[in-house]
Amino acid sequence: MHRRDLLAATMAGLAAPALAQPARARVLRFVPQANLTSLDPIWTTAAVTENHGWTVFDTLYGMTDDLKVRPQMADSHEVSADGLTWLIRLRDGLRWHDGEPVLARDCAASLARWSRRDTFGQSLGAVVEAWDAADDRTIRIRLKSRFPLLLEALAKPAAVVPFMMPERIARTDPFQQMTEVIGSGPYRFLKDEYVSGSRAAYAKFDGYVPRQEAPSRTAGGKVAMMERVEWTIMPDSATAAAALQAGEIDWWEQINADLAPLLRRARGVQVEVLNTLGYIGVARFNCLHPPFDKPAVRRALLGAINQDDYLRGVTGNDAAAMRICPSMWPCGTTYESATGNDLLRGPRDLDRVRAAIRAAGYNGERIVIINPTDFPTIGPFGHVTADLLRRLGMNVELVETDWGSVVQRRASKEPPERGGWSIFHTWWPSVSIINPAVNATLRGQGERGWFGWYANPRVEEAAAQWLLAETEAEQKRLADLIQRESFENAPVLPLGQFFIATAYRSGLTGFVPGNAPYPWNIRRG
Repeated sequence: MHRRDLLAATMAGLAAPALAQPARARVLRFVPQANLTSLDPIWTTAAVTENHGWTVFDTLYGMTDDLKVRPQMADSHEVSADGLTWLIRLRDGLRWHDGEPVLARDCAASLARWSRRDTFGQSLGAVVEAWDAADDRTIRIRLKSRFPLLLEALAKPAAVVPFMMPERIARTDPFQQMTEVIGSGPYRFLKDEYVSGSRAAYAKFDGYVPRQEAPSRTAGGKVAMMERVEWTIMPDSATAAAALQAGEIDWWEQINADLAPLLRRARGVQVEVLNTLGYIGVARFNCLHPPFDKPAVRRALLGAINQDDYLRGVTGNDAAAMRICPSMWPCGTTYESATGNDLLRGPRDLDRVRAAIRAAGYNGERIVIINPTDFPTIGPFGHVTADLLRRLGMNVELVETDWGSVVQRRASKEPPERGGWSIFHTWWPSVSIINPAVNATLRGQGERGWFGWYANPRVEEAAAQWLLAETEAEQKRLADLIQRESFENAPVLPLGQFFIATAYRSGLTGFVPGNAPYPWNIRRG
C-alpha cells in the first residue's frame, strides 16, 4: 500500500465517525404522509401542505391540547369597550427568515389573505371593516359588528391555518399559489433543495426566539432541537417501513395499518397515536355539475354506504383503530348527534337506492372519481365508492394518480369531461371540523367555500347565529340544525372515524401530540 493510500485509509477509519455522528444526530429524517406539491398552506387544505406550514410559519395565537387559546407571536391584546376594535401587540424579537423584522402590516395582510380562503376566516372577514396596523408592532382589526370568537379564529389549529407571512407574499391573490416561502417559525425552508416527488429540507432558524411556556399542541415554546429536518417522499409503504427499521429514516408520519404489527415488534421502533381525536373520512361531491348538482342524488347514496367497508380498507381490519360514526360531527366531541341520520343508519337496500337515484334524475352521466395511488389512508375509499356506484348502475370512471395531482385537479371547476371531477375522498382531523365555525365539509359557502362548492344559505345563517349564541344549549340546537340540513342535502358522505399511528426511532423524544407532525422539541435521547 502506498503511503498516501495508507494515510487516506487511516483518516477514513478514524476521523469520519467522530465528525459524522454528531452531525447525523442533528438531522431529523422524516417521511411525510404524501408528496408535497403545493407550498402554499392558504391556497389548499391538503394536510401535507399544512404540515409544511407548521415547520416554516408561526401564528399570532396557538391552541393547547385542551383547546384553550394562548398568545404565540402575539404578546398581548386589547379590545375596545364596544368590542369593535382589537389591538394585538406583537412580542419582541420576531424576525422573518430573510432577516427582516416582523411588522404589524405583514400580519394584517396575512390575516386578510387567510380570511378569504378559510371557512372560519370568511365568517370573521364578513364583519371586518379593516385589517391594518396602528404602529409597527400593533395589529389593528376594526369590526363592523362584534365577533366574540375572534381569538379562536386566529388560533385555528388545523386545515387553512392563519400563518403569518411577509406583506409582499401575503399580497398574493389568495386563489393563486404564492411563489416564495418565507416565514418566522423555528425552521426555514431550503428552496434550492426542494424537489417535488422526492424531497424537501428545512434548516434551523437561528433568529427564532421561542416562548418560555411548555409546548402544548400549537401553543407554547417551539424549540428547534435539530439543525435540519429532511423530508423524503416514499410512496411505497414497504420501502418506508424497511427504511425505518434499518435506521435510514427517523420518523414515518402515517404508517400503513397492515404494517403496524410488524413495526410494533421491530427493534428500535416506537409506534404511537399522537392524534387521539382521530380522523373523519368523507367522500366529497362536486355540487356544480351533474349528477351531483342534484341534492336528491347525493342524498340517495347515504342509504347505500356501509362505513365498515370504508374503515376496514384504511385500518387493515384493526377494530381498535376504527369507529362507526353515524354523525356529521366527529364522534366523541360536543356536537355528535343522531339528528337526521335515518338514511345512514337504516338497512342497506341497494334496489331501493337504485330506484331513488333514478327518481332523483340521474341520467347515466359519467361520474369521475379522482383518487390517489400513494395515500394508503385515502386510496381505499375511492375503490369502495367506485365499486358501490357501479353496483348501483352508475357510469363510473376511476381516475387514479398521485395525491399531489388530486390536490391540483380538485381545484378545477370545469365539468368532469373537461378535466374536472365528480367525487374525491379525503379525511379531516376531528379537531379541524369540530364546530360550525371551522367545518368546511358542511358549510354552505358555495363558490367561496371548500372544493365541491356546496351552497346552502340556511346552513350559513345557522353558522352565523352559532358564532353569536350565548348559551351552550343554543349552540347545540344550531349544530343539530346544520346536521339535519347536511343529511338532507348531503354535501359529503361520512365514511366513519379512524385513528392513524405514527412510528419513529426509539431514541427520539419530545413529540408534541396533536393533528400534525410538529417538528419542534424533538430531540435524540
